[in-house]
Amino acid sequence: MSKLVINARAATRRAGTTAPDVPPAPRWARLAAKAAVLATVPSGLWRIVFGFGVPLGFTGATAAAYAEHQPGWGTVYCVALSVLAESLAFLTLGLVRPWGLVAPRWIPLIGGRRVRPLAAIVPALLGSVVLTVLGMEGLFGRWAHNLAEPGSPQGFAAVVMTLAYLPLVAWGPLLGAVTLDYARRTLRRHR
Repeated sequence: MSKLVINARAATRRAGTTAPDVPPAPRWARLAAKAAVLATVPSGLWRIVFGFGVPLGFTGATAAAYAEHQPGWGTVYCVALSVLAESLAFLTLGLVRPWGLVAPRWIPLIGGRRVRPLAAIVPALLGSVVLTVLGMEGLFGRWAHNLAEPGSPQGFAAVVMTLAYLPLVAWGPLLGAVTLDYARRTLRRHR
């Protein structure tokens, strides 16, 4: 038995549950899950800085429109959106960790119970499809169109904004790959 299987089973035993007979995630899937989480960090940090009123290259009427709400409700929106995106990305780790097989005991109502594979697979695959479509749409048209708008960041500010948002393009495909691996490992025992 591999060291990973032993560690996964020990972790779930400490949580007071027994691990389903599911093989551990391969190394590539664990790395892809971590990369999916990290893909949301740059845009989240950029958005939070922007939310606190730093113009980050916006000018004219666009800058004035944003300035009305930042700091203020615009700040709350930017921080909440960043936290939401990072939280959703963090759930990707559940597809490669023991808590994706058995819910942690501290979670009300479902703590200590096995996670039904389709309860994780269906939303993750839907999320992957939506994120991939949005990423491709942004990559092949919408991003350039938005940067061409008057008042949008130009020059170095546009480069920084693009570099902050570009990793989001990888989030959908990474989530999809990790989800397919999770499905392969968890649905295998139902055959």
